[in-house]
Amino acid sequence: MTSTGSGNSFAALRRFTRERAGARAEQCDFCSAVLAGSHQHLIEPERRRLVCVCDACAVLFSGQGETKYRRVLRRALFLPDFQLTDAQWHNLMIPIQLAFIFHNSPAQRMIALYPSPAGPVESSLELAAWDEIAAANPALKKMEPDVEALLINRVGRAGHISRGGSGEHEYYVAPIDECFRLTGLLRAHWRGLSGGAQVWEEIARFFASLRARAVVNQKESCA
Repeated sequence: MTSTGSGNSFAALRRFTRERAGARAEQCDFCSAVLAGSHQHLIEPERRRLVCVCDACAVLFSGQGETKYRRVLRRALFLPDFQLTDAQWHNLMIPIQLAFIFHNSPAQRMIALYPSPAGPVESSLELAAWDEIAAANPALKKMEPDVEALLINRVGRAGHISRGGSGEHEYYVAPIDECFRLTGLLRAHWRGLSGGAQVWEEIARFFASLRARAVVNQKESCA
């Protein structure tokens, strides 16, 4: 497991957080237009770097052509029928109960990241382990490379790890900027060895907000 180069994304995420806290108005990184409180992002897949943009600039990157940046989709899907056994989870070799997995085009492979107090950390991901999970969950085959990820929440309430019953587990196809925002929340609010109460409250609020706006994915046949 290694630290990633995703630290560049935190510059955008810090602005994202400040603006929600009522700080000075942010500007588009391309045209300098003033951004609304909730604005769009591009990602630079090569460096995994997020860029804050206005709607007009975001539209320029909506196509499938070869460009340095890709527009981050804003849709979020809640996957209530997601199939993931404890054995499959352990095969992913992710040491905590929060993670997101996405296809990185420059690397031409699936990448698993998990939040830590030092920022996002990359975990080794065996293709066979991912293929088994994807085969059981057709929604994963429709994820857009670079800009969407499988977001996994196996943390129980108030930071207690869920050890039984899938009721505490949540799975989403989420925008990649939201996944990095979750990582930023953990990094910003973690205190001591266990994280402290505040970080788990922030994580709970994050998932409550995501759940409220997510579309429930309809169950599909795996055939």
